[in-house]
This record gives sequence, structure tokens and C-alpha cells, in this order.
Amino acid sequence: MGKIKRYAIILAGGTGQRYSSDIHKQFIKVAGKSIIEHTLNIFEKHKKIDEIFIVTHPNNRNYLEEIIINNNYRKVKKILNGGDNRRESSGVGVNAINDDNAYVLIHDAVRPFLSLQIIDSCFDALKKFDAVDVAIPSSDTIIEVDNNHIISSIPERSSMMRGQTPQAFRVGLIKKAHRIAQNDDNLSVTDDCGLILKYGLSKIFVVKGEEKNIKITYPLDVYIADKLFQLNNSKVSENISLNNLKGMVGVVFGGTKGIGAAIVKIADYYGAKTYAFSRGTGVDVSSENDVKKSLEQVYIKERGIDFVINTAAILKMGKIADRSIDDIKQEININYIGAVNVVKESVKYLKKTQGNILLFTSSSYTRGRALYSIYSSSKAAVVNLVQATSEEFAHLGIKINAINPERTSTPMRWEHFGKEKEDALLKPEQVAEVSLKTILSDMSGEIIIVRKNNENSI
Repeated sequence: MGKIKRYAIILAGGTGQRYSSDIHKQFIKVAGKSIIEHTLNIFEKHKKIDEIFIVTHPNNRNYLEEIIINNNYRKVKKILNGGDNRRESSGVGVNAINDDNAYVLIHDAVRPFLSLQIIDSCFDALKKFDAVDVAIPSSDTIIEVDNNHIISSIPERSSMMRGQTPQAFRVGLIKKAHRIAQNDDNLSVTDDCGLILKYGLSKIFVVKGEEKNIKITYPLDVYIADKLFQLNNSKVSENISLNNLKGMVGVVFGGTKGIGAAIVKIADYYGAKTYAFSRGTGVDVSSENDVKKSLEQVYIKERGIDFVINTAAILKMGKIADRSIDDIKQEININYIGAVNVVKESVKYLKKTQGNILLFTSSSYTRGRALYSIYSSSKAAVVNLVQATSEEFAHLGIKINAINPERTSTPMRWEHFGKEKEDALLKPEQVAEVSLKTILSDMSGEIIIVRKNNENSI
């Protein structure tokens, strides 16, 4: 049996009636891009997606063509005119696929926070089941009401889940469901899994969704989405093998202590050639010249650089009014200007290898903390730098992300907080492993939290 082809159908035919706007909601701009661009980016960069079909209103075709050209989307193969409702538009999409043995994901264009992990889980589930839904447990009590708005029943909440998308199918099965639906005059089902269930065509397996995988429906949702993009965190696939580091060349600034040293040790163990620089080796990231010379030195020796990581940072405590401006500038220069220097000087090397940049932020980036205002704000700036430059670098093939580790047992933490219970802290090796898997992923513009329980997610 040959390779199973994998399609994504993006349903973008909504007219925004509940959104109350002249602009269709999928084209509203959030965090610098239209909602549908954010959604398409997810499927475009996922390795397992072969082709993308967009189903939309005919009036949107020219606008979508412009979006595809501007973003250099290579996987979008068809823009299809949709039907009068969601079910008909979905049918148009699946019937445009000629391979009944293929896998297809059907996703709402206005769910721009879908994670790569959910896509992986859907494809894994399709190996055993012909139909897959995505859902999360209901945190609210669900009530059923009659035509007079009187409660008629209250289902047991433990068995209630809130459906999301994508929904995933073997193409032949979902085509059959839509063929039957065309002759069903009393059909009230609106989504694809509903068709499978109504006609008893297959068991439907449920993949665990995520709270952040929201559907943008109302004006308030746009405000929430904008905040989610600011705080968005992602998960690195557990299937990434560190053996893929073999033969790669990497540079780690801040690579002689703590997390940086652990990254160098693990990368070298798996066959990478990793070069460590720090103030201890005479390299200060706040000096553009120091960073430039370090990268030149590695490139001249190795004739290529695959990844650059910056873990260098300092932490100082004190009320801003009590600190000298020189002390403040030093912290900003190392924590933020240092990151800028590393990113800027890495571009000319990484565009040749379509390589990766990895920076480090802190949980304090989401809200400034008293006595650590400069550290917190500089780490927030690093997040903004990653999110912005990921879009600038997309056409170059350069990927950039940030690691956000919880409290970690490092020399910097010991110096500032003294003795702590070791079992309450992450080990540098745990953070290093997630960092290197991020380097090996296709992710870009993401913030990855590393938690004590070895999970990295929102």
C-alpha cells in the first residue's frame, strides 16, 4: 500500500451574520493578519498535510487569491465556491478529492488556534477509525429547553463534551455520507460527524481538543483572540527524535552554564557540532561585534550553521526608582538588545540552511512583577520579537521560537533565590531536551512553556 495522501478542507464561506460586520469574520485582522491567514499558516507548515482546499463564497475568491500569493502558500491547490450552508460547503470540498482512500481534515477557517498536536492526533486516530471528532469536556451545565424556553432536561455533565474542529475522515466514508444527505429532505444535521452518526456509517472516535481552539463568532471573540495571540503557547511533538541532530551545526550563546550548557551537552551527544559562547569565554551578547565575530568564526570553520540559540540573561532585583540608569541599561542590553543582536546577525547564515533561532523568555512576560520590572519587560519584549520576526523570516525559511521554562535549577536562580527544594524545580536537561526538539520542529513564532511534569503546552 502506498503513502496515504492527506488533505485539509478549510470552510471559509461564513458571512458573519452573528458577527454583525460588513467584513466577513474570516477576513478580520487580528495580530497583524486576517483570521484565515493564521488558520492557513497552521496547515501550510504541518509536514503531514499534502494539499489544502478552501471552500468560500464566490465574492471572496479574488481576495483569497491575493492572500495565497502574498503568503506564498504552496499547498493551497483549490478555491471552491461553497453551498448555501455549512453542510453543502463541506460536501463541495470532500467531493473535490479524487482519492477515496485519502485522509481529510475539515476545519473552520475561524478557528486560528488549532495546534499541530491536534492535527497529529487526528491522523493517528484515522489509522484505527474512519471518522474522528475533536472535543473538550464541558465546564458548564448543559440544559435542554422546549419551544417556550422551559427546561425539559439536564443531561449529566460528565458525558457532555463541546465539539471543535477539525473533524477527520477517510474520504470515501464522508463522501458516502454526503451522497445520502443529498436525498434526505428532513435533514437537520449541520456538521460532518453528525452525518456519520445519523446514518450509522461508522464509529466516531473523539480526540482531545484544547480550550484555546476557540471559534471566532462574536465581536468579543476578536478581542479574546488578540489577547490569545499575545499569550499563545504551543506544544512540541513528542514524536521528534533527537537523533535528527546528527551532523547539524549549532551556536549557543550563554552556553557555558545552566540550560545553555545542558543544550550543548545533549546536542553533542546526539551528534551535532555545537559551539558555546558566553561572557566566560569573552563574548557579550550585548555587543553586536562580539556576536558577529562568534558566528563568523563558526561559519568559516564549518561552512554552515543550522541553529542559533540564545540563553544569555541576567536578573536584578530592585525598585526602578532606586536603581541607577546604568544598572538598568545593562540588564536591558543583555536581556533584550542581546537577543536582537543574535537574531539580526544570524539571518545571513540561517537563510542558507533554512535554519532555526531559539530565544528564551520567562513566565513573567505575561505580567510585570514588582522588584523585577526590567527583567519582566525585557522578557515580554523577547516574545514580541519572536512573534514579529517569525513573519519577517517566513519567506526565507528561517524559523524562530521562544522557550518559556518554569522555575529551573540554574546558577542564576541559585544566586538570586538561594536554596530551594530540588523536586520543585525543573532540571536544565529537561528544558534542554524540549529546546532541541523545538529546533527540529517546523514551528515558528511560537512560545513553548516547559513545565515540571515534562509537559510543554499552554
